[in-house]
Amino acid sequence: MLKFDPSLQISDISGVPWIENIPEHWDLKKLKYVASIRFSNVDKNTSESEHPVLLCNYVDVYKYSKITSDIDFMQASARLEEIRKFHVRVGDVLVTKDSERPDDIAIAAFVAENITNLLCGYHLALIRPDSNILNGCFLNYLFSSKLFRFQYERMANGVTRFGLSQNAFKDSIIPLPSLEEQNKIVSFLDQQTAKLDQLVEKKQRLIDLLQEKRQALITRAVTKGLNPNVLMKDSGIEWLGEVPAHWTVSRLKPFIFLNPPKKEIATFSLDTEITFVPMEAVNESGEVDISRIKPMSECVTGYTYFRDGDVLLAKITPCFENGKIALVSGLNNGIGFGSTEFHVLRAKDNLDRHYLAFIIQSDPFRKLGEASMVGAAGQKRVPESFILNFKLAIPPINEQVEIAEFLNQKISVIDNVINHLNYQLSLIQEYRQALITAAVTGQIDVREKMAVSADTIPAGKE
Repeated sequence: MLKFDPSLQISDISGVPWIENIPEHWDLKKLKYVASIRFSNVDKNTSESEHPVLLCNYVDVYKYSKITSDIDFMQASARLEEIRKFHVRVGDVLVTKDSERPDDIAIAAFVAENITNLLCGYHLALIRPDSNILNGCFLNYLFSSKLFRFQYERMANGVTRFGLSQNAFKDSIIPLPSLEEQNKIVSFLDQQTAKLDQLVEKKQRLIDLLQEKRQALITRAVTKGLNPNVLMKDSGIEWLGEVPAHWTVSRLKPFIFLNPPKKEIATFSLDTEITFVPMEAVNESGEVDISRIKPMSECVTGYTYFRDGDVLLAKITPCFENGKIALVSGLNNGIGFGSTEFHVLRAKDNLDRHYLAFIIQSDPFRKLGEASMVGAAGQKRVPESFILNFKLAIPPINEQVEIAEFLNQKISVIDNVINHLNYQLSLIQEYRQALITAAVTGQIDVREKMAVSADTIPAGKE
């Protein structure tokens, strides 16, 4: 028989899919009895009245499964009390506590080194296992299993953005073999996942290079144009430098409508079926899922309005930094509603809408926009004033169209390669996760020293 923690109720374990399949000699416990859980409130701002620190933020945890000194941590500042509460040390597990989707929540990273002055940043939970009972690396592997994380998906609350409470972490159920068996499982998984991770690293490195090339192409084209021999002039903008002499240096305001009003559709029936676009429907490559259809009556209050040809820009952290930008078309009845965390930009007659989308994808817009964000920690947003007052040089409309067509062609080729590599990565990650899930729920007896050879990796992963 399984050994149940006496504090567990039937409601605690109902719907947790792996419970009935773990070995009989393993325990089941709530996380709060084998680890401490703290939510960080340390933001990325710097204050002269505070102490300088390094900050492990949401992106670091989301991107890396292990926290090491090789990561380029953000510099920030914190109060002494924050330093005491949220410093990280070897054996800790840092976990994301909110996301755009409930099935993309509770992503974890294991702290593999003691790093001087490193704090856990906001958006994250700092979990410190009792080392006499729970191996932090075993816990981290648990969080790598979607089957284990399903209970967090069920407990996530939200509409356009989902979050977990401290109680959701404290009351989550973990399978708990002996510490000796945990250590053996960790050793087994370290060996086997290392082989898969090498494949992932090679493909991810190529994706990163392609994305850098993508950004460089866009930025070069919208700041300097396509003709290397064109006569140049000083733009008067420090970060921009010289621009083609015939381009107009201006704020963006005269070229766009920002967040157009819903009164434009006042004559439409509330029964009109429209496209609904939540934040997760927009990805970092500018693709948007327009498959969700709703009656306008369900969306006209409380959501952001847009129409075919508009550009959606995620305004909230970390979606803005991640580059969630999309030019929308093919909307049902030409109308869409979506997350309140979108800014909507509509090109006027003197600006091509495709060119507008490339402007806001460019590095200067994204970096300066990030620096302009305002609001409380974890809820920072790009203000309307930044967009309207963003200064740049804009070519004549016919040249805008030419540049946009050039970029669409070049970017399409790059994106196709990136998508193919991402598909290969998804196959490797599925296999990796299946292996981890089997090990941390006791479906693999690690004492048999099962080996994973290249021949066992599904086709398409090399």
